Amino acid sequence: MLWECKTFLFCVLSVYITSLVVASDERQQDNHCADLNNITWREYQQQRVRLNVQYLLLTRKNMDCPQAFNETSLTMENSYFNPSRPTKVIIHGYRARGSKPSWVKRLGKALLRSQDVNVVVVDWVRSASFAYNLVVEIYREVAIQISVLINQLQNHGCRLQSFHFIGVSLGAHVAGFVGTLFEGKIGRITGLDPAGPMFKGADTYSRLDPSDAQFVDAIHTDSDYFGISIPVGHVDFFLNGGKDQIGCARSRFDSIFLYFLVYSYVICDHMRALDVYMSALNGSCPLMGIPCSNYEDFLKGRCMDCDIFRGKCPVIGLSENSGISISPIPKEQTLFLLTTSSQPYCAHHILVELEVSKLDKSAEIEVTLTADTLETKQILRLQTDYNSGTVR
Repeated sequence: MLWECKTFLFCVLSVYITSLVVASDERQQDNHCADLNNITWREYQQQRVRLNVQYLLLTRKNMDCPQAFNETSLTMENSYFNPSRPTKVIIHGYRARGSKPSWVKRLGKALLRSQDVNVVVVDWVRSASFAYNLVVEIYREVAIQISVLINQLQNHGCRLQSFHFIGVSLGAHVAGFVGTLFEGKIGRITGLDPAGPMFKGADTYSRLDPSDAQFVDAIHTDSDYFGISIPVGHVDFFLNGGKDQIGCARSRFDSIFLYFLVYSYVICDHMRALDVYMSALNGSCPLMGIPCSNYEDFLKGRCMDCDIFRGKCPVIGLSENSGISISPIPKEQTLFLLTTSSQPYCAHHILVELEVSKLDKSAEIEVTLTADTLETKQILRLQTDYNSGTVR
């Protein structure tokens, strides 16, 4: 009986020790997962901007566990980086509150679900979290640091054409300057609502522009405040005119200082470019832009074709050159499209033209638009003018 009791206690103790070892191994494995930095309130108060750039690596082998990445990682046996695959480089922008961007991993996973690539995340939170004007003063230095890494990756077999930079807000201009340093030989740069403050009047050397890569595309969603209002790429998608996004609160502030007080409130328009881009990566519906000189003409149906691209309209996402097949690719093409307030953000563009003869009196015309599924209907009621025969 005593022996049986001792055996039982030994078994329980063994199970307990084993569970501790497993838990310890799991914690140790978790500790190996790298993460972006953030800064403390004390560091934020000091307002001492120091250059601090680090990198994380995501691949299909470690989608849930980012790996710390630098030049020495390339020679390590356990590195997931594969020089033979294309590389996506994600660069976040200004961090007003010093927190790490929560969207980075989601974007990385969305890219990896779409393509088997290396995803390198540029972590410069510790340099991007102070007064905006101070951060803008060092963004070129951040780009220089990134260019050093790109040079090292080239030494390990990567080609400049295989790099695709995705820059959000100020990160778009960081990516643009990296492209400048490599004389436009980078494969692609995508700017997600490139920053506007201190860049709207800047020359092309200081901001993102079509010469920074073989192909540059940009999505504009807040061009009247945090984003830039001018074309900066080969193709520039202005969603809903590029200013106010459906589903975002309307608020207008004249003082730059008030921007930061209401940052969370007004950031919706600015970050919609990122949300739409991630949704487009899922490929559930095409987000297609129509070239037009201005938004008003687009809404009036005066721009209906993509003849400048030989009939094939550019789309948001990872399609090569946004689906443009002509060469050379036209530059600074302003494209417009409408979106909805939630994923997948796709809206159908329909132009209804009616020819009405002169009438003896006014009349009302009802037009019903029905989706292919027959589940969704949209009823338009149009008023005719008996004097001119026009329809409103």
